[in-house]
Amino acid sequence: MSGGALEFTGERFTPECVREIRYEHWARYAFALELARGKRVLDAACGEGYGSAMLAGTAAGVLGVDIADDAITHARSRYGQNPKLRFERADCTALDVAPRSFDLIVSFETLEHVAAQNELIAGFARALTDDGILIVSSPDKRTYSDISGFRNEFHVRELYRDELLELLAPHFPHVRLFGQKLLFQSAIWNLDSAPRTVAATTLAESGSVARAGLDYAPLYFIAVCSRRALPELPNLALFGDREESVYTHYNGEVRRNMAAGSRIVELEADVARLRDELARTSSKR
Repeated sequence: MSGGALEFTGERFTPECVREIRYEHWARYAFALELARGKRVLDAACGEGYGSAMLAGTAAGVLGVDIADDAITHARSRYGQNPKLRFERADCTALDVAPRSFDLIVSFETLEHVAAQNELIAGFARALTDDGILIVSSPDKRTYSDISGFRNEFHVRELYRDELLELLAPHFPHVRLFGQKLLFQSAIWNLDSAPRTVAATTLAESGSVARAGLDYAPLYFIAVCSRRALPELPNLALFGDREESVYTHYNGEVRRNMAAGSRIVELEADVARLRDELARTSSKR
């Protein structure tokens, strides 16, 4: 891999980003890895190119396309040495590719950035083989914006769950919807063999009730779509980085807050001492 970092503007993810956004973006490509094995893959709105490069590790070949010239130039410089990987500039809402030329299309966090959402999905459907698969992600407007009160300046149109499904239904009769959210979990796993079963439990707000399953509202949707029956997919996919960048940031913030707290105590003691001195001085006058 060569080439430096692409500037982070807030519009697209770069691998140098840390904390929550790192887990959210890398996890989507990791989720698609097995479905990409031996397949012709299109990464639509590939951005910096990191995800296309990951998929090229298992795919027969990957084409990454993006509308931004600087992103494509960067991706070619940083990842272009891989013979199974190429990057081209293209508008994903008006794809100029041969019909049925891809077995798998991934397009992560693209929908909400464009107004021509119907054209986007229709173009993906045309570019897929009859048994091809589309994996598309999109923030849940209810949790991402409505409940949080957050407004992302780069988003053109966010979708609710039913709107996303209505958008996909005319083109893909088989859709399996997954939720994605960064969770704080305690993981317990078998050290002697690979996990074969998964048990999940969520503690209720009161702290006195534990419910089976992951009882959370998703922040993002990931839809796996096809014109034919979908292959077996995992019910739960876990992703982590061994550097644990979220913990690194968290521990750094804790240390800074503890240091600030100690300094505040020192300053409060200084203020109290000065007040006492002022009071003694005033009483002698």
